[in-house]
This record gives sequence, C-alpha cells and structure tokens, in this order.
Amino acid sequence: MSITIEQLSTRHLLGIKDLNENDIQLILDTAANFKEVLNRPIKKVPSLRDITIANVFFENSTRTRLSFELAEKRLSADTINFAASSSSVSKGETLIDTINNILAMKVDMIVMRHPYAGAGVFLSKHIDAQIVNAGDGAHEHPTQALLDSFSIRERFGDVAGRKVAIIGDILHSRVALSNILCLQKQGAEVMVCGPTTLIPKYIGSLGVKVEHNLRKALQWCDVANMLRIQLERQDIGYFPSLREYTMLYGLNKEILDSLDKEITIMHPGPINRGVEITSDVADSKHSMILEQVENGVAVRMAVLYLLAGQRG
Repeated sequence: MSITIEQLSTRHLLGIKDLNENDIQLILDTAANFKEVLNRPIKKVPSLRDITIANVFFENSTRTRLSFELAEKRLSADTINFAASSSSVSKGETLIDTINNILAMKVDMIVMRHPYAGAGVFLSKHIDAQIVNAGDGAHEHPTQALLDSFSIRERFGDVAGRKVAIIGDILHSRVALSNILCLQKQGAEVMVCGPTTLIPKYIGSLGVKVEHNLRKALQWCDVANMLRIQLERQDIGYFPSLREYTMLYGLNKEILDSLDKEITIMHPGPINRGVEITSDVADSKHSMILEQVENGVAVRMAVLYLLAGQRG
C-alpha cells in the first residue's frame, strides 16, 4: 500500500482550529488509502505495530470509542481501554495523575474524551505523549468533522463549493463547531439552523449564515447535518417541549419530498428517531449515516498513522 510521507503541521489533534487546509487534505487523502485496505479480505496493516495507544474516556461513548478501537487494531497497535466510571478517578484522582499512571506503562498516544472543554489542551502542556481529542465537552470533536468532510467528498467529489446546513442544538454541540471550522477551511458554505435559544451568540463571528426556518435551510443546502438535542448538557429549558421542537425542526419524508431538489442527509449519532429525524428519512437513499460510521474507521486510522509519524 502506498501512503504519503507528508507530515501534519501539529503533533496532537486537539481541534480543527489547529489544522490548516493542507493538514485536512492530507488526512482525507490518507483515509482514502486506508478505506481501500478496509475493503480487502485482510483488513489489517502493520503500520503501528510498535505503538501503544490508550483510549481514555471520561464520558460514555459507543460509536467513537469502538471506531477508535477498531482503527487501532486495523493498524496493529497495542491498545488499552480506560473507563473513568470504574477507575480511581471516582476516588478523587486528578486528571494528570490518572494519565501519568497510564503513561508509566509506556503508552505512546492518548485518545481522550472528557466532559470539560479544553481538557486535551491542558493535558498536552503537562505530558509528553501525543493526544487525540475524541470530544471535549461542548467544544470540539475533530475526528467527527473530518469523517463528515470525507463522506461529503466521497459523495460529491469535493467539499469546496458545497452548501452545508447544520441543524439542531448548535449551542451544546462539539460536532457543530468542528464541522463549521473544517468545512470553511475547505471552501464550503455553512449555515446553522435551529431555535434562537440553541444558536450561540458568538456564531456571527464564525462567518456562517443563520436561519431559523427549517424549510428555508433545507431549500438552500446540498447537505443537511441533523444534530440531536443534547438534553444531558442542558441545565435549563431551551424550548417548551420535544414535541414542539419536532414540529418545527424535525425532518420527515414529507418535508424532504416537498423540496424542489434532492439533498443529502447526515447525522453524527446517536439518532433520536422521531425527534430530529424520522426513520423513513434516516433509512432512505438520501441518508449517508451508515457511510459516516464506516468512514470513521478509515479517518481515525489516518489520524493515528499521521500523528505516529510525528513521534520523536
């Protein structure tokens, strides 16, 4: 397999804001090579045979954690998995002490999900190992944005010039911010759509369009990325009820069929079927949701492989 020997401009993947356009294209091009590997009968390569990676998750996760684990195994890395709920963190151990204890076992790379924004940045200033941010609070989720861009590129041939609407709970979404930054760096136009209470006040400074009418947003876009309502991060009521939210911002087949063009539907998961999206849309030919899951492994393989090339 021929893989480019170009290098990323950063030693960690803490957020899309730290990547330039060349970094993004290098990751997506490398992911395309790895996707070819994943479609072979033997899906494993020895690229990271001498690397040990710790998956450190301080928040629950299914898709992201499994995707990283599978990516690591496909690259022949040694992996260890850490869940905060069953660890000494629950006894009061600090983040740095926890990570240093893991690093004492000769771990080279940390894949970390944490409920607090900036946890990865903080950690990168105190430890030598490389860090991949698998989601930090409502801040960033860089590998999700990269796999979303990879999926758009596969479907349309290029991200540049595409119109992408991100719809739903923008305020609490780490996926939204990472996607906005990633898409803009590749020349896409971005719109956010949702209730006024779920659109952050700083959104104007990011240079995105803002729309509060779902049909207008769908009519404008080529791709609609539907976000779930993140009730676990909401400490007050941002709208009267889920039923009212669904009436105004839920995407169903009737709305999709009423548009005078075809659009592509994405969702980072987990899906709340019947709230932000109905099953007949999620499972339709318009949907790229399962392709996103499949592409996540290839993109995370690319990220880990390229970061490993920065060691030393």
